[in-house]
Amino acid sequence: MKRWLVRPSRSIAGVVLGVSAVVALTLLAGTAAGRTGGSRSLEAPAGTLVVARAADLDMLDPHKATTFAALQTLPLVYESLTRLDRNLKVQPALAASWSFSKDGKTLTLHLRTGVKFDNGQPFTSADVKASLGRILNPATGAVAASNLAAVLHVLTPNAGTVVLKLRYPDVPILAALADMNTAILSKADIDAKTVGKKANGTGPFRVVAWTPGQFVNLVRNSGYWGGAPKLAGVDFRAIPSESSVAAAVSAGTADIGIVTNPVVARAVGGSAHVVREPTIDYHVLMLNGRSSALKDARVRLAIACAIDRKQVLATAALNEGKVTGPITSPAFLSNPNDRPCPTPNLAKARSLLAQAGYSSGLTLDTIVETGEYATATAEAQNVQAQLKQIGVNLKLEVLDTNTYVQRWLDESFDAAFAFNTGRADPDTQYGRYFQSTGSLNKQGGYASAALDKLFADGRATSDDAARKAVYKKISETLENQAVWVWLFVGYNYYVVGSRVHGFVATPNGSLRYLSSTTVG
Repeated sequence: MKRWLVRPSRSIAGVVLGVSAVVALTLLAGTAAGRTGGSRSLEAPAGTLVVARAADLDMLDPHKATTFAALQTLPLVYESLTRLDRNLKVQPALAASWSFSKDGKTLTLHLRTGVKFDNGQPFTSADVKASLGRILNPATGAVAASNLAAVLHVLTPNAGTVVLKLRYPDVPILAALADMNTAILSKADIDAKTVGKKANGTGPFRVVAWTPGQFVNLVRNSGYWGGAPKLAGVDFRAIPSESSVAAAVSAGTADIGIVTNPVVARAVGGSAHVVREPTIDYHVLMLNGRSSALKDARVRLAIACAIDRKQVLATAALNEGKVTGPITSPAFLSNPNDRPCPTPNLAKARSLLAQAGYSSGLTLDTIVETGEYATATAEAQNVQAQLKQIGVNLKLEVLDTNTYVQRWLDESFDAAFAFNTGRADPDTQYGRYFQSTGSLNKQGGYASAALDKLFADGRATSDDAARKAVYKKISETLENQAVWVWLFVGYNYYVVGSRVHGFVATPNGSLRYLSSTTVG
């Protein structure tokens, strides 16, 4: 994937950003009174990169965190056994090397030496065993538990070796082990039940202060095994609107602004520029297949057939992106034309509703999030207007991020507009949602024996052609059942100031390359 630079005219920037610049400057110019964990001023120390965004992370526990802000922040502090490079290929991280047995049911990982946690404790195989055990413990509520469901036993023959005994061959496990949600924590912290209360990782930065909803301050880990970062630190600051985020960068009070609104991205001018990164993250209308009328596949199909995805993309995101099918993993990409209604078919939609007994229509309680991505409300309102044509009324509830996440976790919705993280492997992307044993299957709303078998087949082979065939069938099943309505993939936008050098964006939204970025 390529990156593009967007440099619109100054006149547009003056209209959109000039009004909000005062707000941004005010928010970024106060004192740090009341900060927890430190007394640093909002004046960033020399060598510190300031990142502005519209949302803050929701927690410090990488095993439970689900927000994009957490995805951006926590991998700078916590690390996993493997990692993904800019092309989404699996690379060594805390595991320096690994090998599978001939039958594929044993994975031996050789750990990196000389690694320490922030508190100075050496990293050993005991930390890996405790971390994987915590993820797999149902009481934890770890969001990636089902991605590690193949793990039967975790053996530690010595401090530098971990042996995973698997129930079945599991090719995607290496990608699963690269996820933020499978980060390795300190065994001592797990035993003391302090995870989430105070950050203690092995990454290139350390957390020194966090006020939820406002900011989180990171400082360089000088003893980092990969070499100390060039930055003295990274300050993440939450600002209420994305136009204010961009204004802060244009005004020089922030170095990088993370935005999701293409209108804001197009309006940036002056010395700042925009890095426009194609993403594998996807916009989707989730349908709760266990809720009221949505238990009937005909109702779900009617909804899917009535929606003009191109119209949603054009209206909400100014055509900044493309219509997508379920699987956005580059090596297994779904063809959006392989669905029952690749273009809107209102006659078919009305017929399906009538067959299901809803010729007079129905109402669906639908949740919409504000805070993490700017196009949510526009997407919801456009789809709401479209579905009225077939008598389906989306009763929209616009919620802040924390309320939305809790409602979603509680399965308290008929439908939900969402912007979900893509994954390099389809198994880690959807196994947790659509397998009967998936850790998020209740929220995913659908499972079947046929899908369970397909996911198992996809994990069992390392043959690329065979895996592509399996995931094509999974994609077709999800579309034919209209489990969700996949809308589009877009771009991540980064407003970058003139003093930033070496910034690298990634398709999955990770900011881990900040460890090699400089300012000055």
